[in-house]
Amino acid sequence: MRIVSGSLRGRNIITPDGRKTRPTSDQTRESIFNILTHAEWAPSLEGAIVADIFAGSGALGLEAISRGAEFCLFVETEPKARGAIRDNIDKMNLFGCTRIHRHNAVKLKIAPGNLRGPFTHIFMDPPYNKGLWRPVLSRLREYDLIADNGVIILEDSVEAEIDIKGYEILADKNWGAARVLFLREHEVRL
Repeated sequence: MRIVSGSLRGRNIITPDGRKTRPTSDQTRESIFNILTHAEWAPSLEGAIVADIFAGSGALGLEAISRGAEFCLFVETEPKARGAIRDNIDKMNLFGCTRIHRHNAVKLKIAPGNLRGPFTHIFMDPPYNKGLWRPVLSRLREYDLIADNGVIILEDSVEAEIDIKGYEILADKNWGAARVLFLREHEVRL
């Protein structure tokens, strides 16, 4: 795997050993970022505050930084995956603009002020077909971690049952075994 575009283009991404993570392919990442770059509804990646939840190798967050994001929070519980993210951050000299959060994304309990949120771009790539994105979407809203006009990029399998309430689907794309939804909150928060 490698960074597809931007200031870190061509740099190799270290991936964790084992089968506990499933990295988003270079082609799917490139397609996701092409949409984010050209869609009228997408906030700019330049200066973006990003969260990469269920981060795995951190490829989505690293790609965002390469394309101009100011900061990325990586959320990952699996030790080998966190090690790969740390190695990637070290290898690409990104310590000042990243942070790794090792808590369970499903029980996300973070305050916007201490982790540079709210986030303009939230990447979620949970294990397929488990619906783990449901409680995370609730937590993001509960803790006010979604910036105004922020976009959530949710990846699951093409077979997954995805019924999202409180969010507008801006785009719904399939690439191979992956289904990627681009979401924005559409209900007013009180």
